[in-house]
Amino acid sequence: MSEAQTESSARGNAVPLGIYVHVPFCGTACDYCAFYREEPRRASIDAWLAGVERELRLVPFPREAETFFIGGGTPGVLSAKDFGRLVEALVAANGGRVPAEWTVEFAPATVKADKLRTLRALGANRISLGVQSFDAGTLALLGRRHSPKQIFSAAETLRASGFGNVNFDLIFSVPGENPLRWTSDLETALALAPEHLSAYCLILEEDAPLLSRLKNAGRFDSAEKSPEREAELYLETWARLAAAGYEQYEVANHAKKGRACIHNLNTWKMAEWLGYGPSAASQCGGRRFRNPANLGVWLDGLTEGVPAREDVERLSPRKLFEDAVIFGLRLARGFDVAELSRRFGVPAPAALAALGGALRSEGYLEAAFPENIWRPTKRGLLVADAVALEALRAFGD
Repeated sequence: MSEAQTESSARGNAVPLGIYVHVPFCGTACDYCAFYREEPRRASIDAWLAGVERELRLVPFPREAETFFIGGGTPGVLSAKDFGRLVEALVAANGGRVPAEWTVEFAPATVKADKLRTLRALGANRISLGVQSFDAGTLALLGRRHSPKQIFSAAETLRASGFGNVNFDLIFSVPGENPLRWTSDLETALALAPEHLSAYCLILEEDAPLLSRLKNAGRFDSAEKSPEREAELYLETWARLAAAGYEQYEVANHAKKGRACIHNLNTWKMAEWLGYGPSAASQCGGRRFRNPANLGVWLDGLTEGVPAREDVERLSPRKLFEDAVIFGLRLARGFDVAELSRRFGVPAPAALAALGGALRSEGYLEAAFPENIWRPTKRGLLVADAVALEALRAFGD
């Protein structure tokens, strides 16, 4: 029995398990992205596929997985044959069983009918499409390599291929953005009727090319990225999506009834997940760790039979309880402090109860619920990160 199996069984098999596979390949890097990537060369893809197969053998699932998520990078650069090989290995590792939810990320330009047929035939049932914007100028600024026309074509191909659970990723608060541009993006997305929408504010990473390019061109106005302006955009977005029948279940995520992303929800609720592929993160068996963000180093560890690990952290029940509170503050339905305390076997500190009372009186938590139920108001969701810092201080007291 593996270490993950031994330690996970100690917590009981009721904890949902998610499987994440990281596809590190991107044809080009988006200018706002600072993530690790590899060029999609044939030899590298073949080595990566063999590596994932070997990692699945070295790190078996401790129990049946509830969700699969194939992300990246740009998974869509894989061919239909590549997807077939990967998917067959995943299903075999899961005892031949297809999970309840199976997501694959695609960039619009990589959506092809043969790939979708392969995925559908083997059990994939959810596609997350990296739309970002329907405006050609915004796409160019972000360094996205698809056109608005390709987005519409991809959406049509997804529906024709039988996918009835589709997410669109959208970005707002782009420097130089006309407010009407974002409104137009939302209306265009709603006309295509995806089951799920992720709408989030652009984060300008310090080591991403976009920020340097904007500053050098004198096009970066910090006022455009002010918290006040971003709060206005969030509230407008939430109102429009609610009016269109989408339920907000997390700060940036909205879904039609029954279409919330199970994989992400389980992650935010501190369930367990195993990550396969370079740079993939895991939380399982009382540990949290990350695979090296380097294809060669990752492959070397697998060849030696000892998967390379970085940032390994032992997770105490107290740490899991704290993190469930921190991430729970981003969930529209919030969480039950008493239930978390029972689940992790950790008493809630008195300072946390005091903080809850203060947050209610200041309008950050709904006051209509019992004091152990922390359900953020819209105002609370807007400042979830700041409230999380206050919660961390409460845990430290």
